[in-house]
Amino acid sequence: MTEQSFPAMSGSLVEPQPAVAPAPKFWRRTAPMLTAAALVAGLFGGVTGAVIASPDTPASSTSVSAQTVLNQSTVDWTSVASKVLPSVVQVNLPNGVGSGVILTADGQILTNNHVVAASGGQLTVKLNDGREVPATVVSTDPSSDLAVIKASGVSDLTPIKWADSGSVKVGDAVMAIGSPSGLQGTVTTGIVSALDRKVTVPGEGRRSSSVSYQAIQTDASINPGNSGGALVNAAGELIGINSAIYSPASSSGEAGSVGIGFAIPSNTAKQIVNQLS
Repeated sequence: MTEQSFPAMSGSLVEPQPAVAPAPKFWRRTAPMLTAAALVAGLFGGVTGAVIASPDTPASSTSVSAQTVLNQSTVDWTSVASKVLPSVVQVNLPNGVGSGVILTADGQILTNNHVVAASGGQLTVKLNDGREVPATVVSTDPSSDLAVIKASGVSDLTPIKWADSGSVKVGDAVMAIGSPSGLQGTVTTGIVSALDRKVTVPGEGRRSSSVSYQAIQTDASINPGNSGGALVNAAGELIGINSAIYSPASSSGEAGSVGIGFAIPSNTAKQIVNQLS
């Protein structure tokens, strides 16, 4: 198993290699809301940073690659998005946004601890139907980077359907759903590009301990603001909570997707939810 270490949406990958390579940067912070001007500026901004070396393992065989393409081409992503979007919310904070996944009809929501850690208890959630309601932090588990929050005054929400992340295979088709930079309801598709990737991210404060977990790696585009959102399979079932990305540093210090994202497996998340609820 390859071992990697990341600072989440800020972090680093450490992979044993014959030569010492620069430590890549990872990000997990919540994202500021984007204005139209910011979006345009982003199209022309320069990017700098180290390039990650190619994997040591050989490329997949032709037959495996052909099967992956077939899996992707036969998925009705329109139906998947329609099924899952009502179960994903935008988490609004005083200084940015994150995402969350609905657990119960009465408003229990799963997100990342790093999304709510600096909220000071001031947060709202914006539902897929446009409603924005107050929310409170129920419980957090910094050691797993997961948290449960509760939306107020709701009773008709659509809970996410869980999948067994232990059955996920490299090459499986997936969709990521969340609010990158406040762009609510954004969906991206890709495949599972690796399993059991060891991710290590720094704590939220200077004295906080780092957080490590075995992650699902995906090439579905994930950006700051996607944290806490859903990674689902082709059946629209939750296989992971999007939590971190790798990205070379840009001139502004922000991170953007280069096709290497990480999600906390659903089996791990479900176990933590049972402890927190």
